[in-house]
Amino acid sequence: MPAKVASNTSRVSPWLTSLLYPLGHYVVLPSYFGKIHIAGQENLPKDGPVILAPTHRSRWDALMMPYSTGQKVTGRDLRFMVTADEVKGLQGWFIRHLGGFAVDIRHPAISSLRYGVELLIAKEMLVIFPEGGIFQDGDVHPIKPGLARLALQAESSLPGLGVKIVPMSIRYHPRVPRWGSEVKIAIGSPLWVMDYAKSASTKKEARLLTADLEIALKNLDESC
Repeated sequence: MPAKVASNTSRVSPWLTSLLYPLGHYVVLPSYFGKIHIAGQENLPKDGPVILAPTHRSRWDALMMPYSTGQKVTGRDLRFMVTADEVKGLQGWFIRHLGGFAVDIRHPAISSLRYGVELLIAKEMLVIFPEGGIFQDGDVHPIKPGLARLALQAESSLPGLGVKIVPMSIRYHPRVPRWGSEVKIAIGSPLWVMDYAKSASTKKEARLLTADLEIALKNLDESC
């Protein structure tokens, strides 16, 4: 049995995902985009705690992630870490009921980060956009340190947990997607967090993990 996750307004609503995900998978995305190429799905873990770390190029990414990594591929629900500004009104309701949870990136609350840790301890699959925003200039931007810290905190909370970080590249051609655009998604080999949790310096570990993740993302991006 997975570990119990602390109370939070975020949850995965089975009836909502069973309605919206097939709609996006079979109707919206194939109708809007010309071609969607996906490489590396064999790198996706089917179980255990996972952080998917994709580049962020468009709001379409929120649909591309379940399309390329979700229930149809891994049999797993995705838990999105999003900014607090997004979880408002009707959009916020949908985000919370589709597994999203909010973090104020300007003033990240310990409770929000703790919830992410507890989701990993419960062996969930999280989606965190490590660049911290949408960039459409064709470059991989500096990775924020929060993802590595979260992963290392989860691994240290339960030694041997086996957290994996999967780098992903999402590219649109042209860069600003429009009707008929081509999409290329590349999924890289996982980084094992336990390989970095070996020193007494969490800051040093986080820097090394962040640097390696950034290199992996740049290599994937170039392959697209």
